[in-house]
Amino acid sequence: MAYRHENLVVCGIDGSEASFNALEWAAQEAKVRGAHLDVICCYERPGYSPGDAQPSGHLLEAGAQKILEKAAEQVKDVVLDYATHLSPEDPTSELLERSKSAARIVLGARGGSGGFADRLLGSVATAVSSRSYCSVVIIPSGPVNEVLPVKHIVCGVDGSESSIVALNLAVREAVRWGARLSCVGAVSFAGSAWLPGGGYHQEVLDDVRAGLKEAVEGARQGYDLDVRCHAIEGNPAALMTEFSTAVDLLVVGSRGRGGFAGLLLGSTSQSIIQHAACPVVVVPRRTRHNEDLGGPAVPWSRKP
Repeated sequence: MAYRHENLVVCGIDGSEASFNALEWAAQEAKVRGAHLDVICCYERPGYSPGDAQPSGHLLEAGAQKILEKAAEQVKDVVLDYATHLSPEDPTSELLERSKSAARIVLGARGGSGGFADRLLGSVATAVSSRSYCSVVIIPSGPVNEVLPVKHIVCGVDGSESSIVALNLAVREAVRWGARLSCVGAVSFAGSAWLPGGGYHQEVLDDVRAGLKEAVEGARQGYDLDVRCHAIEGNPAALMTEFSTAVDLLVVGSRGRGGFAGLLLGSTSQSIIQHAACPVVVVPRRTRHNEDLGGPAVPWSRKP
């Protein structure tokens, strides 16, 4: 089923420093996109029995409302078109439902209240990144202002359908931010039981580079964009982590052939999310039909 996505950025917060860090990114992305920003804080209803104690670290409605008031103060000078929302729903369910109408979900990689930002590296991260109807941006704990505005984006491409979807999104993001884009194909020879002669490595890398350039040429048609292509030997997770220390944004697909785009199916994705020094955009394959395929000047774009 296809969903009509609005020019909407959704940010989930829980009161932690990390979630307000994510909010800063979300506000800047909404500004760049000319989008509406929805800020959501999930809370838990108290127990029905008088003796029921609220679990430590879980937000009640009054606490969540205060967090949203603080959030409004933070974003009001960055983006004018915003709204705050309280939700008693489970964070995963709330975010997945929102992803049916949003163009982007933004979350902090770690939290401090026991809310969904704290659980992101577990079930929520897996569920949202693999089942979301729009792309998800996971913000690390470091100061986000160090990577704003975005000037350099790295996208992992392995030739799979999912990675091509991610590549197209990376092109649009680069155009919006006025950033340069580096597209990387990773080739890991480790663990191979048999390899031909010494020239084999270079031959494979040359083939990967040629395929990568062809994919990039298709994705960048119609855009005036600085794109570089690199075929590199190495472990995809280790390479992504290394790149994250020198660039402003990573883009990966949610499914692939075991290279970059296949990372988010198991422990490797958790490693990238946990250790990346810059924000990571996870692009579910279904966004091909639902995200802004019209490019930066989509029909529902608001003028800055």
